[in-house]
Amino acid sequence: MHTRRELLQRGTRAALLFGTATILPWRALAASYDASANTFKTNGGQIVVHPVSHASFVMETPGMVIYNDPVGGGDAYSGYPAPDLILITHEHGDHYDVDTLTALVGDDTKLLTNPAVYDMLPEELKSKASAIANGESTTIGDIAIDAIPAYNTTEDRLQYHPRGRDNGYVLTIDGLRVYIAGDTEDIPEMRALKNIDVAFVPMNLPYTMDIEQAASAVGEFAPKHVYPYHYKGSDVEAFATLVAEGDSGSEVILGNWYG
Repeated sequence: MHTRRELLQRGTRAALLFGTATILPWRALAASYDASANTFKTNGGQIVVHPVSHASFVMETPGMVIYNDPVGGGDAYSGYPAPDLILITHEHGDHYDVDTLTALVGDDTKLLTNPAVYDMLPEELKSKASAIANGESTTIGDIAIDAIPAYNTTEDRLQYHPRGRDNGYVLTIDGLRVYIAGDTEDIPEMRALKNIDVAFVPMNLPYTMDIEQAASAVGEFAPKHVYPYHYKGSDVEAFATLVAEGDSGSEVILGNWYG
């Protein structure tokens, strides 16, 4: 295992889509942020990703606007188009907040959640929601959605995300495949994914996994682009270097999650 200093010294080959191809201190990275790195072409147009905070982001697609795990109050999303679809991965407060959902959900907004969150929803929100469990699939609009397991495997982390409760999601949008991992470790179901174009992968202890686990998983399922998210306290620069040292060809995008 490399130390942080060693990783930074070796970082000039890191594949960072952050307006630069070298590892820089975090403040320099933030200053050189390249918004075009968050735009991805599909067969029917483009997807634009807007990191909001921690595990929350907005994704504009050719057919709809998708919010993932929105928390922090409605005002945090005042600069974004209203959601057509809101995805909730699980019940923890940094992923599921009733007040935020109530502020954001409009007459035509759809909610998709794991079964545990669905059961918690107040009736007004539940009337706009549907539940999907691990291994199930659905289609909303023109977007195919698969529910991928999300859980802990390390003994002293099992209480955080038990197997079978929480969701990750794979969305197929005009031929482009997006993986939202939710809170998970480097589980076999993640490693077995194929043809992922954009992935959102968590890395913070003790709740999910460390950067070595995350980089190892990315090296195996080899998404074309990967966002580290849900990483508060983790060294994402070192993660990017570990990914670049592998042969997956994945490009790491460092979004402004904690600005």
